Amino acid sequence: MLTREEKGVIVDSLKNDIANAKGIFLTNVIGMTSNDGVALRKEIREANGKLVVTRNTLFGLASKGTEAEEMLANLKGPQAVAFAFEDAPGVAKALKEAGKNHEVVELRGGLLDGKILSVQEVQALADLPSLDEMLGTLLATFNAPVSALARVLYAIQEQKEAGAEPAPVEAAAEEAPAVEEPATEE
Repeated sequence: MLTREEKGVIVDSLKNDIANAKGIFLTNVIGMTSNDGVALRKEIREANGKLVVTRNTLFGLASKGTEAEEMLANLKGPQAVAFAFEDAPGVAKALKEAGKNHEVVELRGGLLDGKILSVQEVQALADLPSLDEMLGTLLATFNAPVSALARVLYAIQEQKEAGAEPAPVEAAAEEAPAVEEPATEE
């Protein structure tokens, strides 16, 4: 049995987590083996998240006056709440992957930037690439023009070393149709 002070500490911790979370997801982990539960918590931690299992009444008390109140106020049955502090798709993906391996783990809804999400919306969020994957794609997009220029310069260097003359730039400019400037009246 928890004492009043222990409940207060838990509620304060949950309030802090709710205030700092970018995403909050409802799930269930009751019925998982201990090792599988530890592995799931580790995956969520690696995505800068946290998985909390406690009494539903404590979730309700902690959510009073917050945007998560509607979602957490009247929980029934076994619940776990996953908080995403940076990478919401990463935490949702960890929960979805755990659900593929364990029938008891299921996505039950969520909250992202103040908007309540349905189960389908949480699953769509879980299908998004992780933050690292998105940053890698963005970096590759930025590097593409630079790497293309480097390949062209390297090809010109190889042509010169082989003794072949590269195509003159002036000839290409002469073949292009001339652009007439519009006449302006003064």
